[in-house]
Amino acid sequence: MQNITNQIQASIDLKQKVLETLSDNIFLVSNLIVECIKAGGKVVFFGNGGSAADAQHLAGELMGKFYKERKPYPAIALTTNSSIITAIANDYEFSDVFERQVEGLVKEGDIVIGISTSGNSLNVLKGLKKAANLGAKTVGLLGGDGGTIKEVVTVPVIVPSSDTPRVQECHITIGHIICSLVEESLG
Repeated sequence: MQNITNQIQASIDLKQKVLETLSDNIFLVSNLIVECIKAGGKVVFFGNGGSAADAQHLAGELMGKFYKERKPYPAIALTTNSSIITAIANDYEFSDVFERQVEGLVKEGDIVIGISTSGNSLNVLKGLKKAANLGAKTVGLLGGDGGTIKEVVTVPVIVPSSDTPRVQECHITIGHIICSLVEESLG
């Protein structure tokens, strides 16, 4: 029972830190997404492992609905097409799987959100760099100290922990808050 209590308390403590330190950046990201969608752009998400699942989850919240019945907001996760991912990984390198898709899909004014619990995932870094070169705004949902990715994104949202499960819990909480703010603003 103590292990359960400890894990729940660790999650609560980290979310309290997120509340104290990241509210401004969370609000900024939601505003960037609102501006992007109003201008006819789209939101592109990607990450590895659990972060890939979070990318798909958040794209689904924007395309479907969060709380309100409303029109879909243009969002896509680059982690859903196994044929594309494996073809790029086979023909090039696994580190190119997001960069190559970004090059083909992202346009100036889009928002590209890379998710990395370490802040150092090479394929996420390369995808975000390519997006910035194409004129997209970039967001890093990161952990630890933000790693190398914090240096290349428009807005870093860094969960101050290197405990991967706790960082992932915060990333989905942050993502849900962003979806809620976007929906509240756009209707």
